[in-house]
Amino acid sequence: MKAVILAGGKGTRLKPYTTTLPKPLMPVGDQAILEIVIAQLKAAGITEITLAVGHLAELIMAYFGDGKKHGVKITYYREESPLGTAGPLANITGLNESFLVMNGDILTTLSYKKLIDEHKKSGAAVTVSVNRREVNIDYGVISTNNKGDITAYTEKPKLQYDVSMGINVVHPRALAYLKKGQRFDFPDFIRLLLAKGEQVKVYESKDYWLDIGRPDDYVKAQEEFTAEKFLP
Repeated sequence: MKAVILAGGKGTRLKPYTTTLPKPLMPVGDQAILEIVIAQLKAAGITEITLAVGHLAELIMAYFGDGKKHGVKITYYREESPLGTAGPLANITGLNESFLVMNGDILTTLSYKKLIDEHKKSGAAVTVSVNRREVNIDYGVISTNNKGDITAYTEKPKLQYDVSMGINVVHPRALAYLKKGQRFDFPDFIRLLLAKGEQVKVYESKDYWLDIGRPDDYVKAQEEFTAEKFLP
């Protein structure tokens, strides 16, 4: 099975770190976060990887090369202009079987093998891995009817949501809905598939998951990373 790793973003929320270093090369422990991801994919049997690169692409390409030193085969798709989180998939060749597509800045203990197996069993166009998150509302929340009458008053409720982990498996038939060169983000891709009557499944994960998108997330990753927990 192949994997596409999205590693072309500018990482604006993680500035000033990402001014001179692309986010996938940010060190966690003594390795780049993308290096950890690739090691995990290799352990799951995924050894053909395409890196979709853009911002500071030369640094990523110089660091990983053809992937030989990491025990995998790495090719690159370089964006001339940003195409979002789904748009690059229309331009990458060789995606003839179901493949993994994920962000390159994720620290997780998710079993890629289990995710892939569930996707293949379902026959879905896309399987989206999700993780439960709890949001604390620091206010009294009021519900009303259409007459302006209060029907409920909840003090500081805790709301739970299933959120995308940025790790998905895509059947090649789904790519027919994408146009080459068109900017498209993954949420738009999923909405389009649903509108076309395609089946999109979720894979519910209770595994550790951290999207390293902000400075406090990066600090948390440094504090919680151990090679024993995250590396095969």
